[in-house]
Amino acid sequence: MMDFFSKTPEPPYYAVIFSSVKSENDTGYGETAKRMVSLAADQPGFLGVESVRAADGRSITVSYWNSMDAINNWKHHTEHQAAKEKGKSVWYESYAIRIANVEKQRLFSGEGND
Repeated sequence: MMDFFSKTPEPPYYAVIFSSVKSENDTGYGETAKRMVSLAADQPGFLGVESVRAADGRSITVSYWNSMDAINNWKHHTEHQAAKEKGKSVWYESYAIRIANVEKQRLFSGEGND
């Protein structure tokens, strides 16, 4: 299960928390979501991502970044902008985006790697 967790560096760094409720229309959503993770991973300053989705359409995705500049660059990336617009018009009933400064982290693994 440790592969679920992003291998983030020692703080400080930033977390972008994207909480959403999907609409009934998910045409093309899965492919676009995978593309956005792949594209984000290629961006300077990207540190990792963790995501969970419930069967009822609720999800939380947390992406980690080394700076606010990196977050802003990703926010304005052309392909990401297009996906966000489609999300607003087709895929999401509602969502919230929060940006947090990670000041401390504690990692635990039942395998003794904390």
